[in-house]
Amino acid sequence: MAESTAVYRERLLPSPWAWSVLAGFGAALGLVVGPIAPTLAIVVAVVGCVALITVGWLLGTVVEIADGRFRAGRASIPVEFVSAVEPLEGDDMRHAAGPGLDARAYLCLRGWVKDGVRVRIDDPADPTPYWLVSTRSPRRLTEALSSAAPVSRPTSP
Repeated sequence: MAESTAVYRERLLPSPWAWSVLAGFGAALGLVVGPIAPTLAIVVAVVGCVALITVGWLLGTVVEIADGRFRAGRASIPVEFVSAVEPLEGDDMRHAAGPGLDARAYLCLRGWVKDGVRVRIDDPADPTPYWLVSTRSPRRLTEALSSAAPVSRPTSP
């Protein structure tokens, strides 16, 4: 099996404070059982921590450009169908994911990541006009997609 040559790869995991919240909730589960059986409370707390941290890991998604394909979460498309890439930060991303959203768009959003990119798709067989993808590095992802595919950069939203 050939090795993948990733041009860009980012795993969108929760932020450090979210990991501590998940671990805290897991430990709090042990408090529920504490008055009944202290030993069982420790076991429940450890299992709860491991389970919630595993959920946090599974909620993280991968955004990647490799082997001529752009992947965001479960979706993948050849880079030749990417027609334009627009970095979105702060208010621009909030608008794009809210009132400015086209219902046909593919969304790969994570609530703990505030920035993203809008990737316009030019595939006659696909009715999806664009992908809206969370990323912590919108400009880096835009540059990587621009290098991987013959895309244009819009000057205004």
